[in-house]
Amino acid sequence: MINPANLQRRSIARLRVRLRELYHGKSRQAVRFRYRVILLDLLLIAFFVVTPFFRGNTVFLAAEYLIAIVLALDIGARALASSPIQRWLMKPSVWVDVFVLLTLLFPLWLFNLAFLRVLRLWSLIHSDFFWETVGRRYDDTRWEDISKAAATLVTFLFVATGFVYSSFAGQHPKIDSYVDALYFTVTALSTTGFGDITLPGTWGKLLSIIIMLSGITLFVRLAQALTKPYKVRFNCPSCGLMRHDPDAVHCKACGLLINIPNEE
Repeated sequence: MINPANLQRRSIARLRVRLRELYHGKSRQAVRFRYRVILLDLLLIAFFVVTPFFRGNTVFLAAEYLIAIVLALDIGARALASSPIQRWLMKPSVWVDVFVLLTLLFPLWLFNLAFLRVLRLWSLIHSDFFWETVGRRYDDTRWEDISKAAATLVTFLFVATGFVYSSFAGQHPKIDSYVDALYFTVTALSTTGFGDITLPGTWGKLLSIIIMLSGITLFVRLAQALTKPYKVRFNCPSCGLMRHDPDAVHCKACGLLINIPNEE
């Protein structure tokens, strides 16, 4: 007689093997699957970005619950595909995804924190899942550095806009909509400072200072990524150094003779 508990454990084990192959495998089918997941993530992020412009729309509220189901399934599948799960739970991107899921499941209670959903962009671009897939075609450290710097800048822009809107909308005479908050954030982030909108009080001044200093830092980081010398990714078998000059013969860290494959 078949034990139902054993049958269930075997089914879960087979599911974990299948998910591990799809999320971490190198077959053509697994790569296509991961590209679809990344495309879905980008569509969800686009939804999170435009949502503040349509606050109170019942259609968007229904869409949030649908997205919550999709995101919950994705998080659960990634958990089953990871081994061990404890190490996967320690990743910051996982906690970001869980927080985004909570804002989708409880939109009325966590309404003022909904703008933090755009952190999903940061967690996606900084994830190993993204670069293990995209890196198969763009094995260039410059693209990775530029993408991460740009994602951090865009994420901070919308997070700061959310802080400004949730803190001053309805209290500041010139911040009546999300577009007004976005306008102020862009002018402060770029240190343009037209002066037509200024945040009042101590909290307003501190927030403006934080936005300006962070903007300078993030723009400098993006500029550094754009001008950084081209490197290729190759794991040195001796010291583990990952980034080397395209024409490198020896590892700069340990001097080991390396053989970097190329297309010539």
